[in-house]
Amino acid sequence: MMADETQGPAIEFEDNGSKGRYFLRAPTGEEAEMTFTRIGEHQIIIDHTEVPEAFRGQGAGVRLVTRAVEDARAAGKKIIPLCPFAAAQFRRHQEWADVLKR
Repeated sequence: MMADETQGPAIEFEDNGSKGRYFLRAPTGEEAEMTFTRIGEHQIIIDHTEVPEAFRGQGAGVRLVTRAVEDARAAGKKIIPLCPFAAAQFRRHQEWADVLKR
């Protein structure tokens, strides 16, 4: 299921080689972000999720993790959710089991 992009700003993606991030930018300039590190060609580690007050209660963190899951699935990659928030989302979303590195 795709996230509804009408729930606020579109998710942006930044790729810095071995690291990257998905983020949402509020009109105020604040950013909600989820950062990751690539491990080889087939795995990423979600290492940090941060949602400022401007995004609280809007599902921003879940949208960011969902987008990473969708992208990993499309690319045939596995995710290691080291970030406590992402790990909790993986426990709640059994339909993501196919991309979870066990």
